[in-house]
Formats: sequence, structure tokens, C-alpha cells
Amino acid sequence: MIVSFHPCFEADKNIICAGRKPDSGDLAAIKSAHAVILPQGCYKSLYYMARDNCAHVFPNYDAKFKYPDKIGQIKLFQKKKVLHPKTVTFHNTELFANYYAGSSAGLSDRLSLDFPFVFKFDWGGEGENVYLIKSVEDLQEVLQKAAIYEKTGQAGFLIQEYIPSQNRTLRVVVINRKIITYWRVLKNREGFCSNLSQGAVIDFDADPDLQEMAAVSVKNFCKQAKINLAGIDILFSSDVQIKEPLFLEINYFFGRQGLGGSEKYYKILMAEIRGWIESL
Repeated sequence: MIVSFHPCFEADKNIICAGRKPDSGDLAAIKSAHAVILPQGCYKSLYYMARDNCAHVFPNYDAKFKYPDKIGQIKLFQKKKVLHPKTVTFHNTELFANYYAGSSAGLSDRLSLDFPFVFKFDWGGEGENVYLIKSVEDLQEVLQKAAIYEKTGQAGFLIQEYIPSQNRTLRVVVINRKIITYWRVLKNREGFCSNLSQGAVIDFDADPDLQEMAAVSVKNFCKQAKINLAGIDILFSSDVQIKEPLFLEINYFFGRQGLGGSEKYYKILMAEIRGWIESL
């Protein structure tokens, strides 16, 4: 029996768990299932109920919950030894202050990063809570924001090497066996984040060799990390002659504009779920 918690995938038994915690009825259905299909935005409680009580669960969100948010993703990149921008992570502003306190070196020397560099809060997506830091004054301003967030219980950030990339990133979407790639290009040269929500445009055709290189790297990474549903952002430095894909972020809930819209995305997703079930 196939049990689906996904509102768009019809199975032998269909359950909607949105807006509530999973209960004993959900557990009984999961235990009787050969495979369980979960919604893309499922909660940790539902995922682990399924993962602990059924051998086959789609999508595989082990990495999402074991390595959460941006700091967790950096740890995953490090563990899997994939190339990524040089990054230093901090769980709060106090740890950041202790990191360079008493150092006779300048701040950028202590961090082994030159201005400009990138400041990212541990949460957010599609370019939100990401800042290009060009000076100590910029850094002080964003650290003040971090201190305010910490008073509300939100903490953690990372400081990352700035990679010049001609204002574009490559999105590599993994949907089970299917991989789709496209550039997101920010036409406004004064801007920073090449996200569609920030005004970037989609380019499917530029540099197909780099797209293929990134697709191979992402496929190998996802095989190691057991990720089968995600949009992974890749950078290529415009300052080096030999191009190598740099892993930037993993988006487990991603936009669909570059996939042709929600209708086309769900058509692909449903077909890949069916293929995943057949592969069992």
C-alpha cells in the first residue's frame, strides 16, 4: 500500500496533515505502508514519524533536518568535501565578538576574508537576510540587526567570501532522477542577489558546458547526501580562468518560475514520484 500525505499525489490512502500534528491514525497508516509520499514542506515531526516506521519515504529529508538552515548546509558541504565559498559560522554575536577580540590584526585579516564579503543570517531564502558588507560600518550595522534578532530567539549567521560571478547564479533543481538547470541573472549591476524575487531574469541557454559541469557535481553530491528533491544554487567565479562549481545553498522549498510554473512543476514531480515507486 502507498500512503500519500501530498495533496497532489493520489495513492492507495490519502491523508492531509497540514495545520496539525501527526497522530496515532497517521502512525498506523504509515506502519502499514510499503511507501510514504510526503509534501515538500512537511514538518520534522511528520518526516521522522514516516522515516522511523516505513522503509521507503519520498522525499528524503535526512540532510534537511540533520543539517538545518544555512549553518547546517555549510557543515554538510564540508563533510561531503564539495567546493564552496570560504565561510565562517557563528551561532550568536557574542561568539563573533570573542572570535576577534584582542587581536592586533584587522577584522578582515582575523576572518581571513577581505572586504567586500557576504553576511547571511541562518534563516531565510531567495536572497532574504543576505547582505554585501563593504566596510566595518556595514558590518556593525548588520551586527546590530543580529543582536535585535537574538532578543526574539532568532540567532546565528555566517560570513562568507564574496565571489564575483557577473551577477548570476546557477539553479540546479533535482527532482528524483530529473535535473533541470538555469541561470538567474541580475541585470541591475548595482544589485547583489541574483534571485528572481530580487529582479533577476532566467537564462536557460548561456554556457551549457558550465551548466553540465554543475549538474554532474550536484548529482554526485546529492547521491552522497541522499537528497532527491531540492534546488541547489551554484556559483562560478568570473575572476578565474578555470571554472569550478561552488556550492552556495540548498533550497528544499524552491520557486517554480524557472520550471515553467506550478502546473508544469507538479507534472514533473508526479511523474518522478511514480518512477520512484516503480524503482522500489
